[in-house]
Amino acid sequence: MRLLVTGGASGLGRAIALGAAERGAKVVVADIDKAGAETVARTCGGRALVVDLIANAERAVEDGARLLGGLDVLVNNAGMGIFRHVREVSLDEWKRTMETNLFGAFYCSREALFRFGTTRGGYIVNIGSMAGANAFAGGSGYNASKFGLTGFTEAMLQDVRSENVRVSYVMPGSVATEFGGRAAGDGANWKIWPEDVAKIVQTLLTLPARTLVSRVEVRPAKPKS
Repeated sequence: MRLLVTGGASGLGRAIALGAAERGAKVVVADIDKAGAETVARTCGGRALVVDLIANAERAVEDGARLLGGLDVLVNNAGMGIFRHVREVSLDEWKRTMETNLFGAFYCSREALFRFGTTRGGYIVNIGSMAGANAFAGGSGYNASKFGLTGFTEAMLQDVRSENVRVSYVMPGSVATEFGGRAAGDGANWKIWPEDVAKIVQTLLTLPARTLVSRVEVRPAKPKS
């Protein structure tokens, strides 16, 4: 299995890349963080691809497929979050949030579908968030981008399910990563760990081709005490 993981230099992307490699997959880690991508690539025996997905999605998927010798799975994980009162979010921050969380997934998915074709097929896994179904104060841009990603993923699934292409959407709740400027260890005793989400992705990828789990909602087993 050959995977391209966007935003793979840290957090969920790192865990997904490492988990896939442990199961024998060939992995390309794509990220704008050169040092992080190269570190993860060395750890998992894969390749690093330093690229801005917004400006160069076509090149990212093309180069990823070339490094892998083909492409079986695209994991759209790259994301960002700015959590402030809507009045305090700048126009540039709003734009960057939409481009990273929603536009990037569309751009990369579209390019991957051209390479999958309608006979060989492939798999696209979009890493979303419970914020794509539940709005909260201070999350205007993040919520909007993730609600959009939910709708995009569900529509894309309907477009391609007859073309031997599977699409799944994983929606984690609170995860113990440094996402959004939070410390990775903050609340790690009750939050979901990145490795937990990576195991879910691996389960999706190993299901029989006749079976599709379209959406997975993931919450901490116990609420914060």
